[in-house]
Amino acid sequence: MKRGILLLIAATLLWGGNYICGRFLALALPSTLLNTVRWAISTIILVGIMTISKKRLPLFSKWKEFLILGFFGVFAFSTLNYLGLRSISASQAGMISAGIPVAILIFTPFFLKEHIKLKAWIGTAVSIIGVITLLLGKNQASSEGSLIGDMEIVLSCLAWGLYTVLGKQYGKQMDPLTMTAGASFYGTILSAISCIGTVQPSMIHMSTNAWLAVLYVSTFASVGAYFAWNTGVKIVGAGKAAPFINLLPVWTVIFGVFLLHEQISLMSLLGGIITIAGAVLASL
Repeated sequence: MKRGILLLIAATLLWGGNYICGRFLALALPSTLLNTVRWAISTIILVGIMTISKKRLPLFSKWKEFLILGFFGVFAFSTLNYLGLRSISASQAGMISAGIPVAILIFTPFFLKEHIKLKAWIGTAVSIIGVITLLLGKNQASSEGSLIGDMEIVLSCLAWGLYTVLGKQYGKQMDPLTMTAGASFYGTILSAISCIGTVQPSMIHMSTNAWLAVLYVSTFASVGAYFAWNTGVKIVGAGKAAPFINLLPVWTVIFGVFLLHEQISLMSLLGGIITIAGAVLASL
């Protein structure tokens, strides 16, 4: 049990680093190109793991499922995250991402036909109030806050909510590794298509540190976090694992303050705490 908890914490830690790298890479690569490079590398690694494990990847027979999952979980979620991080701080984005469990909860009754208890809906309402408070306080700390950037992160949360719920539905037909590899493949193609006409050579400013950041988001923040999270869920169970996702905004704020020297207004911090508290209530 202790090993499973440590793996869940490690997964959120690695995902938190993705926001920091995304913020750092904002001026080095266009968001669409960054997402394409990230998931192209991740796809190669995932397919390699499947090959070693002698697993078959049904890219054509399950193309609809993979395309839908790739659109929401790889293309929309990641691209919107990187777009948002161009105009708002990693700390701000991390606190907004505390609404992810709420997004999952909202879509669950529509796609999985599961009954949601009143306590979860109360938690959802609390989280929404927290996000609104957070957005109202975004301009008190610095001038980098952007309403468009905030909305892009909110939309990324909704995209991940859809990906998670649909992934649970499609998970009855395939295992998580196969589903992730297939979604990565089609999501990379969609990301590559989005680069057409939007990316110019003059927009690329790569350095050694930038390449290291790309390597991090392509391996540790993608494949590494995926294995840590799924192994942890397998050990402790899905119900006990769910609240651990709320550690993500905590790590992001810590990293943002200490690594990127970001500042947080009191109202934004209060909004983040309210959002996390509501998400925990909704998850339990």
